[in-house]
Amino acid sequence: MSVLALTTDRDSVADRVIAELALRGVPVARLDQADIPLRVWLDGRISTGRPWSGRLFGAEGTLVDLASVHAVWHRHTKQFVVNEGMSGPEKAFAYGEARRGYGGILAALSGCLWVNDPMAAARAEYKPVQLSAATAAGLRIPQTIITSDPHTAYDWARQLTRPVIYKPLDGVWHADEGQVRVIYTSPVTDLDDLLDPALGKTAHLFQEQIRKAFEARVTIVGSQVFAVRIDAGSPAARTDWRSDYGALAYSLIELPTDVAAGLVDLHRRLGLVYGAADLICDEAGNWVFLETNQSGEWGWLAAETGVPIAAALADLLSGETCPR
Repeated sequence: MSVLALTTDRDSVADRVIAELALRGVPVARLDQADIPLRVWLDGRISTGRPWSGRLFGAEGTLVDLASVHAVWHRHTKQFVVNEGMSGPEKAFAYGEARRGYGGILAALSGCLWVNDPMAAARAEYKPVQLSAATAAGLRIPQTIITSDPHTAYDWARQLTRPVIYKPLDGVWHADEGQVRVIYTSPVTDLDDLLDPALGKTAHLFQEQIRKAFEARVTIVGSQVFAVRIDAGSPAARTDWRSDYGALAYSLIELPTDVAAGLVDLHRRLGLVYGAADLICDEAGNWVFLETNQSGEWGWLAAETGVPIAAALADLLSGETCPR
């Protein structure tokens, strides 16, 4: 039995997990989806009463026997690359066929553990879904509103009588006419700004601003929970720690039992076996869930603290630990 790691050749964090799997004697096939369908080819077959079988192979031979795959680690992958000589419509057709052919067969492999299942991961990208699952799992969340109406946003913020922050719904990285812009969490310093008619052009997420004692990045691997405390040393980092990594200090901590259990339950509800969650510990000692990232990074935390996430992922992918 083997593990199929969907990641790039230069993924040094994946190297750590693959090395851990090697120590356990688990074969790993590494696939960069940018090689599909021009450099990696598919031979997939199915018939009545039999599951999918076949192989992924390239110029140097078989990359992986599909029947041998018992776990797929869907980490960081690029888009499929189709022939540049095709027209625009031809490229779109070829991409769609590759996605549904290669991706469909991988998704249908019998008895295969996905870390994470692509369909569950896609659903979990929606922050409203996460927040709903978090409250159902017994976690505390900030008071939140999502609206495209300026007056609704303004009235909500005034009635809240506490500081308000704005947070993008679709991550921090955004393409803008050939440039990449970064949109971090930011405070709403003047509530009158919420009356700007431009707010009506799309949906916006606003939350109460939690008075932080410190923050934590918590990595959930199956039923294992690894918490790293993050102390911010600059005003920018105290608002959004991702904006100033140089001002951060890290230390390993233990979460309260109910919070750790709630995070495992949250990921179960989302259909995820891996996630990197962001939490705040407020000045009263309450733990507040902000969000989870189904493909969140952890390599720099392991380098800073020695947190054994690579070993935990290897345990999960090798079948030494259960996903729940």
